[in-house]
Amino acid sequence: MKLQHSRTPEFVGTLLRVALIGLLAIAVFGPLLNMLIWTVTEAWYFPAKLPQRWGFAFWNRVFRPEAGAMRALTTSLLIAVLTVLLSLAVAIPAGYALSKRTLPFRNLFLLFFLLPQAFPTVAVHMNIARIFYGLGLTGTIWGVMLVHAIQGLVFAVWIASASFAAIHQEQVEAARNLGASPLRAFLTVTLPLAAPGLMASAIFVFLISLDEFSGTFFVGVPDVRTLPLTMLNAAMEGNYQIASITALLLLVPSVLFMLFVERFLKADVLAGVGK
Repeated sequence: MKLQHSRTPEFVGTLLRVALIGLLAIAVFGPLLNMLIWTVTEAWYFPAKLPQRWGFAFWNRVFRPEAGAMRALTTSLLIAVLTVLLSLAVAIPAGYALSKRTLPFRNLFLLFFLLPQAFPTVAVHMNIARIFYGLGLTGTIWGVMLVHAIQGLVFAVWIASASFAAIHQEQVEAARNLGASPLRAFLTVTLPLAAPGLMASAIFVFLISLDEFSGTFFVGVPDVRTLPLTMLNAAMEGNYQIASITALLLLVPSVLFMLFVERFLKADVLAGVGK
């Protein structure tokens, strides 16, 4: 009897863990499963639990040349890559400077990069569009890229600053004692050690840019069309098949980009950097 009584709390704990894992799996994979079902649905009407007719008719509509989905995907990828390059070009020197605790007004500068997130994005993008219109940047890829970079710089600068701050100064001083110039010490010691953090910020910026539609709508429409705009238009029209297929298309480059970056974050790769 005592043995059964001692096993009861353990059984209850295991049951609770399984239930929590199951709820988490439903919360994460439930919407994805529903999206995948919509991608192969031709007819699905309430109150049916499953589609009445399955098929790939809507895939043909998405991939028709006149639909422009692949052109929109190419534009989205181009803007995302440009946004990552611009964000890193700003975040690396800014993050390195902000990682120095003696920098005057350091906390104020870090707060400055958070300001775009403190206001509703629609209001921010509307006012940016007015400014860009006067500069001739509306309706251009460069204008859309700058809007995306404003959103991505928050993550890029903060993560870069934390990455550089985590580097021990003794490692840099050792390189300097061996005759390395400040620039060479930065390129061969500091930058490689901060690479995992910088790559993590690149992932965040890439995903933010790839999924951004508010800034693209106010600055890019009608000349710049990205895949999130296509997805939003389809969803607003109630065409959940087209919206789900375009969402799936957006998921593919995101996963591939993360796998590509993960290749450079492996320990055996980073172990040889800077030697």
